[in-house]
Amino acid sequence: MGDYASYPSLRDRAVFITGGASGIGECLVEHFCAQGAKVAFVDILAERGARLAEAIAEKGDPKPLFLECDLRDIPSLQGRILTVGETLGPITVLVNNAADDTRHKVEDVTVKYWDERIAINLRPYFFAAQAVYPQMKRAGGGAIVNMGSFTYLRGEGGFPGYSASKAGIHGLTRGLARDFGPDNIRVNTMMPGWIMTKRQLELWVDEAGEREIFEKQCLKDKVYPPDVARMVLFLAADDSRMCSAQQFIVDGGWV
Repeated sequence: MGDYASYPSLRDRAVFITGGASGIGECLVEHFCAQGAKVAFVDILAERGARLAEAIAEKGDPKPLFLECDLRDIPSLQGRILTVGETLGPITVLVNNAADDTRHKVEDVTVKYWDERIAINLRPYFFAAQAVYPQMKRAGGGAIVNMGSFTYLRGEGGFPGYSASKAGIHGLTRGLARDFGPDNIRVNTMMPGWIMTKRQLELWVDEAGEREIFEKQCLKDKVYPPDVARMVLFLAADDSRMCSAQQFIVDGGWV
């Protein structure tokens, strides 16, 4: 973890992370485990999720509970959340992270494809929050972090279904924060910039992309998954106890 903050309030806290087998999600799982939290994560990538859980245990951190789940199947997601609550204790931290940023042209989008974008990138966020709400209420409070994106703020084209979903996420955050606030449940949006995940580096960070990063960002360095994970830790911990209904951007000062 290096010389970064530790959060005693996260120790032994039950944390549920969606899309935790790769990219930013993988980093989130690692960071919460390093804080001593009781972590459960779901992903459609079964083999990768199982390997991550074993690798974390081999490092000496608490082994997370991995459960395979296709988030398009809402009853399955709801069942996983119920199982985790029964196994690890009431979930008091939810990180809605899973997403699919596959590029798509406006003229190629069908109704079926559009509905699938929403079914992956937005719909599970609401139903996961709905499912954890009773557990957080019984526990006396909790924190929900919804992973958005700065793409819609900077007007990026090339994936309208993704951009619309990410814009909708903060609207969802604002509404849930109002509904859940009386039960001491905080809801915030974490908005990453262009994060140097393996997928981004392999597909899109070419020479032109690197020039754009250094031209557009105030801070002349690349943003990596741990930079996002450390902000999520803060939003999940008691240190941010009066932060709710807000969006927090980690993009090196791009937007």
